Amino acid sequence: MSRTTDQDEPQSQRATMVDKHVGQRIRERRLAMGLSQQQLARIIGITYQQAHKYERGQNRISAGRLFSVAQALATEPAWFFDGLGADNVVEELPPRQRMQMELMRNFASIKDEKQQEALSSMARLLAGS
Repeated sequence: MSRTTDQDEPQSQRATMVDKHVGQRIRERRLAMGLSQQQLARIIGITYQQAHKYERGQNRISAGRLFSVAQALATEPAWFFDGLGADNVVEELPPRQRMQMELMRNFASIKDEKQQEALSSMARLLAGS
């Protein structure tokens, strides 16, 4: 029989924070690549509901599954842990990086390819490249 002590509680809270952080990073990368949850789920062989739970941090993702997700999203598994500081504390994103993520999400939600191309051209012009 397993006993839960006060010392066990902080560990489970940290694990939950890590799970939520990894889930957020999966969502960020998926959106940046323009994939829906359904598409990602199909690629890695899970249900849409399971993908949703991973992204919300409700279900812990196994190492093997995280490796599959990383391959599907063309990144390294370690990328999902970027932003975790000492003692698994999630570091706040700088405002500029937060704005970039919002831009990626909004761009990925544009369904019309011509509108995406127009926005991309405008961004290149504004950037001066």
